[in-house]
Amino acid sequence: MTRPNPAVAQSATLAEIAREAGVSAPTVSKVLNGRADVAPATRTRVEELLRHHGYRRRRAEASRSPLIDLVFHELESAWAMEVIRGVENVARDEGLSVVLSESAGRLTPGRTWADQVAARRPHGVVLVLNGLDESQRALLTSRSIPFVVVDPAGDPGDDVPSVGATNWQGGLAATRHLADLGHRRIGVISGPSRMMCSRARLDGYRAALDTAGLPVDPSLIRTGDFHHESGYREGLALLKLPDRPTAVFAGNDLQALGLYEAARELGLRVPEDLSIVGFDDLPVARWVGPPLTTVRQPLTEMAEAAARLVLDLGRGERPSTATRVELATSLVVRSSTAAPAGEGRAAYYGAGAGA
Repeated sequence: MTRPNPAVAQSATLAEIAREAGVSAPTVSKVLNGRADVAPATRTRVEELLRHHGYRRRRAEASRSPLIDLVFHELESAWAMEVIRGVENVARDEGLSVVLSESAGRLTPGRTWADQVAARRPHGVVLVLNGLDESQRALLTSRSIPFVVVDPAGDPGDDVPSVGATNWQGGLAATRHLADLGHRRIGVISGPSRMMCSRARLDGYRAALDTAGLPVDPSLIRTGDFHHESGYREGLALLKLPDRPTAVFAGNDLQALGLYEAARELGLRVPEDLSIVGFDDLPVARWVGPPLTTVRQPLTEMAEAAARLVLDLGRGERPSTATRVELATSLVVRSSTAAPAGEGRAAYYGAGAGA
């Protein structure tokens, strides 16, 4: 792909780009505005020249629609609702509306999505996925449309603004809580290995076991997909082991709910026979029976921070925070965790640890 040429990046005009592309200036303007009535080959040629010249729309040209675009790789979870709430809070305060879209499970949205965003000319884009490919980034940059990634699935790159949470610390706190209760067989149901947050939480789990002097048993490590069904499926596999775990860090709250179901099916009581810790602190965590001990990930606050950051960038203001932000997680102890039954429980209370 042709890289922007710094020597000409600021000097090219629409007329010069049109002349080089062999089209009219209005055609270049149509491409810039995301209009559909441009032949694909022409659009590609003009976009390539815009990228080559590093063209960005001047502020006077870049009239904004009163919108924030919010795009998810998938929407079917209570997790997404917390993020939507955060972006809506900021949009409402700023007199803006939110355009919501989904990339059908893809960690990068399709090209047609980027064209649609360019045509809408929003104040900014909040992405709840890995990020954008190079051509999509160039397209939005050429329209002066800023974007911020929330909880990136992978490394979005040093130059991409992002807002996340302290996932490693959360995995450490969840597992350390179980070890401090006296559990020695502690399982984990991780999320997808391609996702940065999954790897960080699993690394925190391993670090907590190491700190407690406990071995990392590969048979106690299972991989889910952050949905209820995988918590149930992988939970059954863990709980049917000959030497089953007495506690499980479920990776997120939805997998914890699936694990609750697996435990009930096998006649195990929570927390008497099995302690469970989730991650996220979704509203349902307080109402499930028993209420779920979990790591609070400040999802609404993360989304609010991302929306404010993208608006600051769109106004050309210097952001009030760094463009790579991590908000703190915290352990919320409820009723789904207790000292292990039998000798483990007796030893725990005998040590004077308290309830």
